Amino acid sequence: MKENSTSSLSPGLPAIIENAGNLITRIYSKIDLAAPIANLAIRLWVANVFFKAGLTKIKSWDSTMYLFENEYDVPLLSAEFAAMMGTAIELFFPVLLALGLAARFGAFVLFAFNIMAVISYPDLNPAGIRDHQVWGIMLLVPLLYGPGKISIDHWINKKFGAK
Repeated sequence: MKENSTSSLSPGLPAIIENAGNLITRIYSKIDLAAPIANLAIRLWVANVFFKAGLTKIKSWDSTMYLFENEYDVPLLSAEFAAMMGTAIELFFPVLLALGLAARFGAFVLFAFNIMAVISYPDLNPAGIRDHQVWGIMLLVPLLYGPGKISIDHWINKKFGAK
């Protein structure tokens, strides 16, 4: 009986697919090792941006008040209250985010604050809008996926969470 030429190739094909699958699995497991570091880097990057903005507001409170009175159009709040709240948010929540303590809540507050900043400053140029979009996307990582393994939240959950 004559063998089909394709049947002689098929015994090797499953082995090739299996080897490729094993290689991909090993590569993905190595990439997974970098995920906590990448998550931490994202949290630190965006926390730094907001924290520095808060420090700038404190450093020059007269300029901050001028901006809130004349440039920013924050709805429903007085300029003074909006300036104090904005500064407090920019100084407190980035610390939580950086530490990974109540990080999802901190990311949510900063995400909402970021949207409000764009809405309340109508003269924001395209580069500024792009910056806010990038920060918003970066904040979605800890908001949707959590702060990762390099965080106080992870430690608390590991130590006191469900077993």
